[in-house]
Amino acid sequence: NAGTEADVYISVYGERGDTGSRQLLRSQKPKKFLKGQTDIFAVEAVHLGCLYKIVIGHNGLGSGNGWFLDKVVIKDPVTDLDYTFLCHRWLDKGQDDGNIARELPVTDASMLPGRQELELKREKTWAAEKWKFRKGITLQFYNRVTRGFVCLYPDCRVDALGDKKNKYGKVFSMWMCA
Repeated sequence: NAGTEADVYISVYGERGDTGSRQLLRSQKPKKFLKGQTDIFAVEAVHLGCLYKIVIGHNGLGSGNGWFLDKVVIKDPVTDLDYTFLCHRWLDKGQDDGNIARELPVTDASMLPGRQELELKREKTWAAEKWKFRKGITLQFYNRVTRGFVCLYPDCRVDALGDKKNKYGKVFSMWMCA
């Protein structure tokens, strides 16, 4: 009983204004707001700049209108930033504090661009390193404790004992800077 059949409304607030109250009508799913389901909606609005809060709630109508909301993620198509608004509470007159609307601040807005930058770096690193995981490649890692090589073979075998005289092994020093 964590989903709702009530009409759900959202207002999005940014540095350049707000959307006003908008009913979330057309989900990409046949039935909206079911327990454990992620619904996706398109909301047309002028660009609001950096988002800082939303107000989300429902009209309390219909049977089983109480709703447990985990979070809302808004993707800004202009900046390609994702804004996350954590809730993890009930919007239900008979549960929690009895409110059917919640004002949710953005989750640490200063960190979101940094996370996206980190994700971009991860993608670039994977693009540079994925050749190592192609079919037929044997990976070798030098183990400083055993002073031998640990080999990961294409057929999923692992030689963890480390052959100290592996003629193909090369020792590389790797430095990590923070």
